[in-house]
Amino acid sequence: MLFNSLEYILLFLPLTIVIYFILNHRGQASTARVWLLLCSLYYYSYWNIAYLPLLLGSILVNFGLGWALNNPGGMLKKVPRLAILWCGILFNVGLLGYFKYTDFFISTINSTFDARIGLMEIALPLGISYFTFIQISFLTAVYRGLSKETNILNYGLYVSFFPQVMSGPIVYHGEMMPQFTDPKNRRINYDNIMKGVLIFSIGLFKKTVIADNLALWAVQGFDQAQSLNFFEAWFTSLSYTFQLYNDFSGYIDMANGVALMLNIHLPLNFNSPYKATSIQDYWRRFHITLIRFLRDHVYIPLGGSKRGNFRIYLNIVIIFIIAGVWHGTLISYILWGLLSSAAMIIHRIWSRSGMRLNRYLAWFVTFNFVNFANLVFRSTSLRDTGKILRGMLGMNGIMLSEKLSGIPVLNASGISFGKWLNNIGGDKFYLIYFIVGAALIAFLGKNARELSEQMKPNLKWALFTALVLSVGLIHMTQVRVFLYYNY
Repeated sequence: MLFNSLEYILLFLPLTIVIYFILNHRGQASTARVWLLLCSLYYYSYWNIAYLPLLLGSILVNFGLGWALNNPGGMLKKVPRLAILWCGILFNVGLLGYFKYTDFFISTINSTFDARIGLMEIALPLGISYFTFIQISFLTAVYRGLSKETNILNYGLYVSFFPQVMSGPIVYHGEMMPQFTDPKNRRINYDNIMKGVLIFSIGLFKKTVIADNLALWAVQGFDQAQSLNFFEAWFTSLSYTFQLYNDFSGYIDMANGVALMLNIHLPLNFNSPYKATSIQDYWRRFHITLIRFLRDHVYIPLGGSKRGNFRIYLNIVIIFIIAGVWHGTLISYILWGLLSSAAMIIHRIWSRSGMRLNRYLAWFVTFNFVNFANLVFRSTSLRDTGKILRGMLGMNGIMLSEKLSGIPVLNASGISFGKWLNNIGGDKFYLIYFIVGAALIAFLGKNARELSEQMKPNLKWALFTALVLSVGLIHMTQVRVFLYYNY
């Protein structure tokens, strides 16, 4: 049940919200939270009921470890709290590693040592990367005395809350649960409903109109074409760069919108990252909660920025390798992590030198680096990366439409003519408008959070919301792409 599906929008979502507020209106706040928990578990198990026992087991184990951290004594009175914390971290990392990386390690051993170990073909539970990190953050917060949870049902809701369980953001216990127990949030807030519908509509538009359409060129360029010319390669890379952002941020917008309808404010996860003027600025805007988690749970415990340049640079490399591996098992994810860490280190050295780039040049350099890094991230092999990169550098030639062959200047330049963009589906010429539109929105437009803050209860905003929602709904019938099976 995708966010961009009719069963979710027309059945699951309104039913969940209406019954939740009816129960709260009748003074049954605890029952209302149980209802949200049941709806969240249903939503998660809708994909595959076999995933549910794993999620429930993970919740029970981590809640028990959290209780042990909060209540030292009894059978565990001789066990140091730090040891309990590390048991929890190893349990969660081990769980993630088993399901996500077992076959990868077996394949690596087979290819390295010419072994013939059979793959286990373990089905990857959806959202496991998110709910394991969420629970690690909980255990760490409990150990530090920052959180305490004594109600298993509340804890289950915190981990499995349906807007964020599949694709984030990575939420902290202390920023979530007080909102569920706040009496003010038990009443319908029409302002939040209005803003939530707007944010959801924008997210749906970004997903179904922009991301899913751009996926047509991105898929053909990366997976089908053997030799891309200059324009084909650039349109492929830009299609994926804007597809990735609009798909991921679109899902997050939909999650934020739904949560806001329930009076829950999820943490900001995207803040117009393609407006960034440095790689550091970019990572302060893109997937904010992942970087926050890695900063709080890896970078700072390793010493952060307090132990000399070498340790700082090493810590940066470590967190970005973890970020890469967290996304999946392909070698391209590790290369992407190394590339991102190298860019952060270069930026840090550049900044300390006192040198500065013109703002527009800084933006240009940053965006093109991100576009190249996305190329590495998307590619399944170095060969794929090289294929696109050679085309982007013009090494496979430049081809324009045969309709332009009569222009003398172009003929004299050595440019060839033929079926323009043929290798990536030249019949989809209209996708150029999607790329241009996506670029203008990303570079110049306001994001969903900014628009919601400006929203007023008037006809103009109502019509705008209705238009965006309608266009998003219409495009739901065309292409459906789900990028988060690996997460």
